[in-house]
Amino acid sequence: MYSQSSQKKYWLFSNEQQLLNLRARQNQIYIEKKHEFWQTSDPQVPFRTELFLTPEEESQLLQHYCINMKEFCKRFEPVMPKSVIGAAFHYFKRFYLYNSPMDKHPKEILATCVYMACKVEEFNVSISQFIGNIKGDRSKAMDIILSNELLLMQQLNYYLTIHGPFRPIEGFLIDIKTRCSMVNPDRLRIGIDEFIEKTYMTDICLLYSPSQIALAAVLHAASKEQENLDHYVTESLFRDSKDKLPVLIEAVRKIRSMVKTLDIPSKDIIRKIEKKLELCKNHEVKVTTYNINDS
Repeated sequence: MYSQSSQKKYWLFSNEQQLLNLRARQNQIYIEKKHEFWQTSDPQVPFRTELFLTPEEESQLLQHYCINMKEFCKRFEPVMPKSVIGAAFHYFKRFYLYNSPMDKHPKEILATCVYMACKVEEFNVSISQFIGNIKGDRSKAMDIILSNELLLMQQLNYYLTIHGPFRPIEGFLIDIKTRCSMVNPDRLRIGIDEFIEKTYMTDICLLYSPSQIALAAVLHAASKEQENLDHYVTESLFRDSKDKLPVLIEAVRKIRSMVKTLDIPSKDIIRKIEKKLELCKNHEVKVTTYNINDS
């Protein structure tokens, strides 16, 4: 049950500022570590903090790799279940709350997150099948994914079970069929899936419960179909617990607002950030040459 889960206890945050603070702290830790190394290796040369990625640039870079992950998962063969995709995004976002992309390159962590999600969600693909979806140096990709597995589990504190919005979505659709006069609620599925995909580009999974995300997706899809489910929510879904309604309404409003105001960085911005990353990344870690974008 989600209410008793490690996800709610350890990986649900109260506001966006908490997440910004955690990421900014990891950014600062990495720069300080490089500063210490600089002082011992070449103290005569001024240390220039402007050469490093800012927290905002790190955020834009990670969002870019979220897009890559989404496209990789959609093209994956055999077809990847939604629960696997959702779990992979949870892992990726959790990892970079306590690590800087300057220290651990997102390309490698991305692939490891997806592979880990396949195993945890019991989507039975071998490592050979998995890297068959990757172009480039597949042998090197395999080595890096397998070598990063333990690191990923450690950074997630071994809390690998993910509760996604997909079961609540099915529950809402069944309930709407039973207690609502809407014609063919299954026509909401396309809008729901599109909404959930957009949440992957945000921090929504770290801020809201699966049921809140599910309801936001259902209400969004209903509005696209020019259906109004307000009466269903107030008089059917929460008829006996209306004291909880204000909190739910505010959560759904914020979730929908985060999706609506989603701002994807341009390719030009990402190219500049990637170029900067080449200068400031952890050069002790060699990034492999596989390509997860052109599978």
